[in-house]
Amino acid sequence: MLKQKLFDFVLFNFLAKDKANAEEVMEAGKGFVVPGIVASDFSNIEEGASKVKELKEVVDIVSIGLGGGGDPVFARRVLDIAALSNPGHINQPFENAVYAKGFIDGKGASPQLINALVNPSGTIGTVKLPTGSEVKVEEFVEIAHALGVESIKFMPLAGEVHLEELVYLTRVAAQKGIRGVEPAGGISAANIHTIINAIKDIEIEFFMPHIFGSTIDQVTGKTIPTEVAQVLHALEG
Repeated sequence: MLKQKLFDFVLFNFLAKDKANAEEVMEAGKGFVVPGIVASDFSNIEEGASKVKELKEVVDIVSIGLGGGGDPVFARRVLDIAALSNPGHINQPFENAVYAKGFIDGKGASPQLINALVNPSGTIGTVKLPTGSEVKVEEFVEIAHALGVESIKFMPLAGEVHLEELVYLTRVAAQKGIRGVEPAGGISAANIHTIINAIKDIEIEFFMPHIFGSTIDQVTGKTIPTEVAQVLHALEG
C-alpha cells in the first residue's frame, strides 16, 4: 500500500485541505500518512476529483472517505469521485464494498484498495453492519475475505471505548488473511499509544487509524501539522 510504515505496520489517515496542507501533513507524519478528503465536502463530483488530483501532485495515494461520520449515503459519491481521479484508497460501507470494486473496474480506473465499514456492537466478538444487523466477527471476516475485501474499517471506536472489540476484530482479520484494519473515531495523541500497544503483537499487514477531529483547525479546515507530529511523538517518544 505504501512503501513505509511506522513499526512496519502502522499508517495514519489525516485529512488534507489542499496540496500545501498535504505536504505539511506528510512531513509532520514522517511519511507514514495516507492523506485524504471526505466525499461529503463536495456536492460537485468534478470538484472532488480535482481535489484528489491536486493532492496527488505531492503524494502517491489519497484516501476518499464517506464523511458525515461514515454515512453510507455518501458511498456513491465516493465512487464517482474515485472513478475520475484514481485516488488509490476508498472507503465504503460493507454492503457496498464488492459492488464498489466492480464499479471501479467497470470504469476502467486503476485498482483501488477498498475498505469495508462496520460498526462496534458493544459486545466483544460481534460487529454491527451499517444496516444494523449484528454478526459474529468470525463469520463477518470469513465472508469479507471470500468476497475479496482487503481492509476493514471499524468506527466509531470512540477513543478507547470499543478498544477490546477492535483488538478482537484485528486478531481474527489477521488470522483470516485480511490485509488491514482501519479504526476511526475519537483517536488522538492522548490515546494513540494505548491503541497501538493493544494490537502491536497481532501480525497484520497494516493498521491505519483515521484521525480527524482532534487534528483539524476548525477555522481553516486544515489539518494542523503540530498535532500530527504529536501523534507520532506519542508513539516514538
